[in-house]
Amino acid sequence: MTWLERGCSMQSVALVTGANRGIGFETCRQMAKEGFLVVLTSRRRAEGLRAVEELSAEGRSVLYHQLDVTKPRHLFKLQEFVIRELGRLDVLVNNAGICLDEGSGVLEVPQGIFEKTMSVNFYGPLHLTRAFLPQMKRQNYGRIVNVSSSAGSLTAMGVGDYSAPAYMVSKAALNALTRLTAAEAKGYNIKINSMCPGWVRTDMGGSDAPRSPAKGAQTILWLANLPASGPSGGFFRDKKRIPW
Repeated sequence: MTWLERGCSMQSVALVTGANRGIGFETCRQMAKEGFLVVLTSRRRAEGLRAVEELSAEGRSVLYHQLDVTKPRHLFKLQEFVIRELGRLDVLVNNAGICLDEGSGVLEVPQGIFEKTMSVNFYGPLHLTRAFLPQMKRQNYGRIVNVSSSAGSLTAMGVGDYSAPAYMVSKAALNALTRLTAAEAKGYNIKINSMCPGWVRTDMGGSDAPRSPAKGAQTILWLANLPASGPSGGFFRDKKRIPW
């Protein structure tokens, strides 16, 4: 018997990575407010538990599970927990991300930085999608939201002043993953999309950013609640398509 069955709950289940702060935390708050049972994950257990405690104090239905997206054993334990204890996953938000090379030129970035950035920003979402897309196919329902960036847009790449080559390449790869997995999920009631939250006041975005985490999370919530007629395999900001 799953956790949901024991609680006689019909709640939809959402999982958010990198969710102890910033956009991920606000996504958990808003999804729980909408009635989802949210699994909040974080790399550091203590920080994740504090985040869950804060949301629980607001009366939100939030569970915690530790997840470092670069560690296979964490991914396996999370998959086992969700399937065994919850029985389903309706929404996956691949939010965890790092930027380690802002201001660098592409030929200056050490290989190790490229590898570490790709392991979090690309391979993390790839492995999570591999873990949960089969379950979504079995239940004939799922929404996957990949939190990307306009910095990963090939159309805009190299045009402006912003430079973070490893980060930009990783987000372009994430966008490619979105297109490929959306095509693979065609024929099921599954929507897989990328989104750009804009420049948001987070540890990564800095205090000068014009957008709040709540504003950054709006398009995530929209994509997580798409109807069967909604788009799949797209790239969005502020609920509007943007160029790849």
